Amino acid sequence: MQVALLSKRWPKDSIAAGRRHTVGLKSDGTVMAVGDNKYGQCDVNGWRDIVAVAAGSVHMATNTGNAHTIGLKSDGTVVAAGWNKYDQCNVSGWRDIVAVVAGWRRTIGLKTDGTVVAVGRNNEGQCNVSGWHDIAAVAAGDWHTVGLTLDGTMTAAGNNRYGQCNVSGWYDIVEVAAGYLHTVALKSDGTATAVGLNIHDQCDVSSWSDIVTIAAGSNHTVGLKSDGTVAAVGWNEHGQCNVSDWRDIVAIAAGCAHTVGLKSNGTVVAVGDNASGQCDVSGWRGIRSQLPPD
Repeated sequence: MQVALLSKRWPKDSIAAGRRHTVGLKSDGTVMAVGDNKYGQCDVNGWRDIVAVAAGSVHMATNTGNAHTIGLKSDGTVVAAGWNKYDQCNVSGWRDIVAVVAGWRRTIGLKTDGTVVAVGRNNEGQCNVSGWHDIAAVAAGDWHTVGLTLDGTMTAAGNNRYGQCNVSGWYDIVEVAAGYLHTVALKSDGTATAVGLNIHDQCDVSSWSDIVTIAAGSNHTVGLKSDGTVAAVGWNEHGQCNVSDWRDIVAIAAGCAHTVGLKSNGTVVAVGDNASGQCDVSGWRGIRSQLPPD
């Protein structure tokens, strides 16, 4: 069984945002990165034939730069750079991968047969995905992992202190995103739903409509609308939700406290925390803004 996306394909894997770094996939299969590089998480200049990127986050209460970056190659193998204390970068043996996501201290891979593999920190059971099957998409929060099944329902593993794994009753889901302690899902009708910690209103997405793709930061949630504009809710201390003036956006990514948008012309915009230069993307060009046909 070949895993297929349940919704229209958007180039969401062309940009990724971690705690203090941002990653961009160029149309030629090479990768760019800016921001904190203490552990080599931005050392991606030599990567080639990449078709998707992911950026591992750091716990929002942690000020260190211990993050990692993941790249999916066109042949279904995976490369990694950055902090590897918990073996989250030990992906060199992976094969037949069609999607990758990176959480706090771990990496998740979706295989062509709809099964899931995981490496990294598993103290909360967030890597207990070996029994999953018929999975179409995955998302990784700080302490929990979420899977979207081919029938539009969901499964979850890991920390559930704030109900962020209470997704068993959801249906008609076409995309998932996971933040620090919350989970967001996009429904087939363009609306969104969310569960988990809502102290900053990051789960207040029930009024959204015409959404085509979603992203979740540590404590904020972002939605791309069909007209290329962007909506955001949640923690805005660093201005990471100040996206109301964005236009012509085709992909979004959310880091711990910054938000990144890819425009249709291959340029990138960013708002939010820029303490490590993670928002210094204004000079980027040629980021993949269209996906090749199936």
